[in-house]
Amino acid sequence: MAGAELIGKEEIKEVMDVLETGVLMRYGFDKERKGVFKVREFEEAFATYCRAQYALGVTSGSSALKVALTAMDVGPGDEVIVPAFTFLATYEAVLEVGAIPVMADIDDSLNLDPDDMEKRITPYTKAVIPVHMCGAPARIDKIVAVAEKHNILVLEDNAQGCGGSYRGKMLGTFGNMGIFSFDYYKTVTTGEGGMILTDDKDLYRRADWYHDHGHDHNPNVSRAMEGRTILGFNFRMNEIQGALGLAQLRKLPTIIAEQRKNKATIKEALGNVPGVGFRNIPDPDGDTATFLGFNLPEEGMAEKFQKALSAEGVDTVCFKKNSWHYLPNWEHFLARSTANSKKYPFMDPSYRGKVNYDRSTIPQAEDILGRTLVMGISVWMPEEKLSKIKQGIEKAAKSL
Repeated sequence: MAGAELIGKEEIKEVMDVLETGVLMRYGFDKERKGVFKVREFEEAFATYCRAQYALGVTSGSSALKVALTAMDVGPGDEVIVPAFTFLATYEAVLEVGAIPVMADIDDSLNLDPDDMEKRITPYTKAVIPVHMCGAPARIDKIVAVAEKHNILVLEDNAQGCGGSYRGKMLGTFGNMGIFSFDYYKTVTTGEGGMILTDDKDLYRRADWYHDHGHDHNPNVSRAMEGRTILGFNFRMNEIQGALGLAQLRKLPTIIAEQRKNKATIKEALGNVPGVGFRNIPDPDGDTATFLGFNLPEEGMAEKFQKALSAEGVDTVCFKKNSWHYLPNWEHFLARSTANSKKYPFMDPSYRGKVNYDRSTIPQAEDILGRTLVMGISVWMPEEKLSKIKQGIEKAAKSL
């Protein structure tokens, strides 16, 4: 549960600052808010933490993807490469801007395979969205290198890896833009909410305009009297979310440190189980330790071990069978059942490419995810809980 486990007096204090002003919207009402600008302060603090030039708070990680893709001018006729293993919002956001998501395979990091990514590039490819799944970095340096070689944009989906890094550089800052999610299950939570990072001023300005109906946020002009460079919509983060984010961000180092300690304890216990291997993490120092991924030589063994662990009260997920995070399981997606009755954008005549979502095109994902089990790591795991998990692992190992 990560940040949600730590909600307390710090969050209450920040929220009360907002409630005492009565101004919940991030823009306007400067006199009434008495100097309280929580979203602005959260954006500045988050940008500083990630060592990025610009940060923009939005309503969710999903909307962050859509706003960023719009800022990058991705739209009808374009293709965007996305790994087969991700939360479905990554694909939905591509469809939302009228582009076509192209499914790519993963490697043993459980993230986008740079080599397979390059094979998916066509004349229609506009961007790629590498996803740092389950709190650990993808081979983002190689992904960016391939993208630069082919002149395509990179949008990092770091919804599950807030606070993670790769070789000392923060995740979400490698691509042209990066996004984060702050929903209730994330490392930092504001209930709902998201953030966009970029070092590109033009991309930031386009995202800023689009997320608030095209307002250019000129402090010298009344909000209702501004001009418009582009049209937009409403994806604004509110002041209560900003307040929660500020308190949670200050706790992020503690969250990651505790998760790493707990993960190391459980990993040690699993290391004693014959046949168990572990997810390859390209930079272990950059792992947020939100999840622990481990594998067995065969899918059948993994299934047997999972059942034995469950019987001992130890929960794990096999993402090959998961209906939220593995594209071949999304029946509505495979049927092109978009929100539009005309099945837009799949049936858009401006798109001249051809996509294939068949399982046979992602053999590594089919193999690796079938043999891999993933365990969520909590922030607070007292010795009693850890002992039960270790005992459960020891008993379940006898089933192999």
